[in-house]
Amino acid sequence: MAYRQGYFPMSEDKDGPIFWHKPENRAIIPLDAARRPRSLRQSVKKYGYHFTIDIDFEQVIRRCSQREETWISEDIIETYTQLHNMGYAHSIETRISGELVGGLYGLSIGGAFFGESMYSRERDASKAAFYHLIDILNQNHFLLLDSQYINPFTAQLGAIEISDHIYMELLHKALELDCEFTNLRNKYNS
Repeated sequence: MAYRQGYFPMSEDKDGPIFWHKPENRAIIPLDAARRPRSLRQSVKKYGYHFTIDIDFEQVIRRCSQREETWISEDIIETYTQLHNMGYAHSIETRISGELVGGLYGLSIGGAFFGESMYSRERDASKAAFYHLIDILNQNHFLLLDSQYINPFTAQLGAIEISDHIYMELLHKALELDCEFTNLRNKYNS
């Protein structure tokens, strides 16, 4: 699998061909440094967010693709849905009264989670899913959260850039781990 060698796929656009990327500098989010803002806790409480895992994977990836410019093609959707059915790709869904209002998806291999995309239809719904992901990864002793490229949003979440050399060392250590992507008790509603 290409992820094990540091590559990830992106389509040129919604209908374009898929290319494999391996940037010189890689964005990761250090799991021990991710701090949940107080304003997010207030949003979660105000809107009554709760979370589910892997219930609506295909719906999450499709909603992530519904942007003016997207790299998520139908081929990507089909491939990741197959990976989900095989137990590698996962989604975290943010809900209000059972309705899907945000979420994210990514790939889990060993102690590495490769974040692919997120979306939000309500204030802070994708951020809430992200911090739920952080809780899951920390609880299950993951080592690496790969966010691929840095952008203003991922930087706000704590993303940093590291060289490909350092990334590959960290990736190899993470792949040696036998971590499970399992749910945890919802901290917000407890």
